Amino acid sequence: MTQSMAVAFFCFYAELNDFLPRHKKQVKISHFFEDRASIKDMIESLGIPHPEVDCLEVNGQYVNFSYIVQDKDSINVYPISAMGATTPSISVRPEPLSLMRFVLDIHLGKLATSLRLLGFDTLYRNDYEDQELAQISSSQTRILLTRDKGLLMRSLVTHGYYVRSTQPQQQIVEVLRRFDLFKLVSPFQRCLRCNGLLESVAKESIIDQIPETVQLQTHEFHRCQDCAQIYWKGSHYERLQQFINVIMERG
Repeated sequence: MTQSMAVAFFCFYAELNDFLPRHKKQVKISHFFEDRASIKDMIESLGIPHPEVDCLEVNGQYVNFSYIVQDKDSINVYPISAMGATTPSISVRPEPLSLMRFVLDIHLGKLATSLRLLGFDTLYRNDYEDQELAQISSSQTRILLTRDKGLLMRSLVTHGYYVRSTQPQQQIVEVLRRFDLFKLVSPFQRCLRCNGLLESVAKESIIDQIPETVQLQTHEFHRCQDCAQIYWKGSHYERLQQFINVIMERG
């Protein structure tokens, strides 16, 4: 450390501490720096993805992401969960989306299936590259859900969230709570395999595509408009309905 170094003092609130090493959680952080930098770049250098931030307070005044950090600045960084608890004159939180649509990274396949099951438009492939995910999130105005905070820091990404839990059933509850989605749940509307919308289909038109036992016992069928996968209310339906009931009770 040289005499020319400047210092800024950061306080990160609530779940933003999830991104910090243990010795920096819930404490004032002294951050030494030499080069001119925006507050956005500086908080991300400390490990905080910008889509997780609601507002920034510097020396008692709210600023946007372009603010250039100065020597001795005292900086408070508030998370999205602080909405309503603070009344910032400037917010860096993006405008709410009129349609809640998602794109998920490679680590969240089971979460993608759960979101589709509950009726949410959810893109997922196990071979998406990071740049492609960021581009889709930006161009299609989709919320990027990820377990990779570096991906969330890409400048293209405005709407995104780092999924904390590693357990699929906890992940879906976490996302529903974070985006207040329980009231928007509409199960069995989308294909679990490809995300296409389902439509009713006459049994006679698909009779050669379903098992004989199903032909005898079931009369209501749905087919994906995109990939033609056929769905009916078998034992799998009961298991899925039970899963949905458990999820909704937690909401």
